[in-house]
Amino acid sequence: MATVVEAPETTFAFQRRGRWIDRWEPDNSEFWENGGKQTARKNLIFSVFAENLGFSVWVLWASVVTAMGSAGFAFLSAKNPDSVNNALLLTSTPTLVGAALRVPYTFAIPRFGGRAFTAFSAAMLLIPTLGLAYFINQPSTPMWVFMVLAALAGVGGGNFSSSMANINFFFPEGKKGAALGINAAGGNLGVAQTQLFVPLIITLGTHIMAKNPGGYRFGITLAVLVWIPFILVALFGALRYMDSLSGAKSDGKSYELALKNRHTWVMAILYIGTFGSFIGFSFAFPTLLKANFPSLAKIGWMGTLGNLAFLGALVGSMSRPFGGWIADKLSGAKITLYVFGGMAVAAALIVASLSAKNFPLYLISFLLLFVFSGIGNGSTYRMIPMIFTAEARRHASETGQGIGAALISAKRQAGAAIGVIGAIGAAGGWILQQALRLSNTHYHSMNPAFWGYVVAYLAMGAICWWFYLRSSFAVGRAPSLAHANV
Repeated sequence: MATVVEAPETTFAFQRRGRWIDRWEPDNSEFWENGGKQTARKNLIFSVFAENLGFSVWVLWASVVTAMGSAGFAFLSAKNPDSVNNALLLTSTPTLVGAALRVPYTFAIPRFGGRAFTAFSAAMLLIPTLGLAYFINQPSTPMWVFMVLAALAGVGGGNFSSSMANINFFFPEGKKGAALGINAAGGNLGVAQTQLFVPLIITLGTHIMAKNPGGYRFGITLAVLVWIPFILVALFGALRYMDSLSGAKSDGKSYELALKNRHTWVMAILYIGTFGSFIGFSFAFPTLLKANFPSLAKIGWMGTLGNLAFLGALVGSMSRPFGGWIADKLSGAKITLYVFGGMAVAAALIVASLSAKNFPLYLISFLLLFVFSGIGNGSTYRMIPMIFTAEARRHASETGQGIGAALISAKRQAGAAIGVIGAIGAAGGWILQQALRLSNTHYHSMNPAFWGYVVAYLAMGAICWWFYLRSSFAVGRAPSLAHANV
């Protein structure tokens, strides 16, 4: 039966079968205060929950691989000289697949609706989790089967784009930043919670059974199956409580314009440095801890070292909203420039800690790198709409186009650009992990990879300065950008 969101003498939202809302006016203050706000917040809550689980399943392999050698899988055994490389292959595969899925997932919301696609994306998480729970109990399973399962876990990474695209339509302009920040941070926290709880549950499994391969397999099974009830709740919640907006239409023209705009690709490079580092190191951190400091694996509660790996994702997630907030105060470009300088220093300190075999310095340096990457995630996202708005104002002043139409076009292009930039940034996590793997293969050391990161971060800082901060830019092709608090 159709339902309505009503205000005195006015009906603002018409809802039909399938929970489609045919009229949605969040920028109408009367509409917003008389039912719109409650509907938007309800959809945000269930979107955050589903996205959080998506990230949790996406990063599940980062913790699981550290215990699979003890569970009896020879290709990850400590005696296998290729175990670190195999582990990095398994952890980087979900990163790449998740990055690739971000583009089609962005387009799915206008086509299928937020409610239906959130339910679908939650249901998809059952495939890699149930598959892993089954095959982890088959010690003869070859590595390629686990590679397929790791690839299927990439569906969790695609959830970010569909969730952000959906929530973007629900909120008014003045509240989108906060809503999207909450949505993004809630998803990112899924990485930290997985890396905290999965190693603890694996350890619990070995205590229940025995500290032998069978016990580790039991522990991994528990650590995977624990997500199933939450996934089912997310699926039910999306179907029962979420809505779809018929006005959430895709804009192919905006995507075409965004792809032709050089700033989309400049910002994609910068986002590779920030989000690519966050997600890439989140996947690799448990393996790096175990590979570089294997003696610590013998210390009881630090058995898999995953008990400390969660700290990186936690501080990176928590610092993301701060990056957006401080960028509002000082400008996103300045903060992003400082972020890359800080990340270069942190990467250099990691090299120093590896050379000195100093675990406290190694951990602190990595946490510093995660903090800077989180701040950079917030500041770069802050830059994108400001850049396209400044470009639109410049174009309008040069061509005589109406400023209102120009700003509407800028908003649509920025939304399209965010989808592209998010996908490329996530792919940066895969590149980062491959650099670690190749460095370990050819040099038997992680140091060359980290020196490469230092150079890359400094180069990205220079790119940020060149396009958005240098004083001579004020007399260049887009003078408004130099003074737009980008």
